[in-house]
Amino acid sequence: MSVDLAEPGSEQDDGDFSDMLSEMRILLPGAQMLSAFLIILPFNGGFAQIVHAEKLLFLATFFLSLTSLVLLSAPAIQHRLMRPLKDRARFKRMATRQIVAGALALAVALVLGTDLVISEVFGATVGAVMAAIMALLIVGAWWVLPMLWKRSAGI
Repeated sequence: MSVDLAEPGSEQDDGDFSDMLSEMRILLPGAQMLSAFLIILPFNGGFAQIVHAEKLLFLATFFLSLTSLVLLSAPAIQHRLMRPLKDRARFKRMATRQIVAGALALAVALVLGTDLVISEVFGATVGAVMAAIMALLIVGAWWVLPMLWKRSAGI
């Protein structure tokens, strides 16, 4: 993955850094809401009756949701602990990698969460189909579309 970076200390550099922080602020609430939903799920009376495979699906979804929270919040915590930043460009590259990894974990958690919920309500077949549709939506909107826009802009 390549990351465009402006000259350290330039106005463009500060704008890129602010953009990165804003992007984290958008992703974090989604990861938090999914995690909150998943935290309370096992305490629901009907959770004990779900089959073992669904419990494993829950476990994977919960773990990926928490992983996304850790990765998406890491740059903010690291930034605070490393102040003042000596190598701003390097920090931004590392933070970008963590944000993308956190978004990937969140994407998979959303797909698995879709399967978990829809399967419980409508059955495994409908759950798998809806999870596949969700996966296609996420891949298209989060990954393919930006790459196409970037390519058409000649970047």
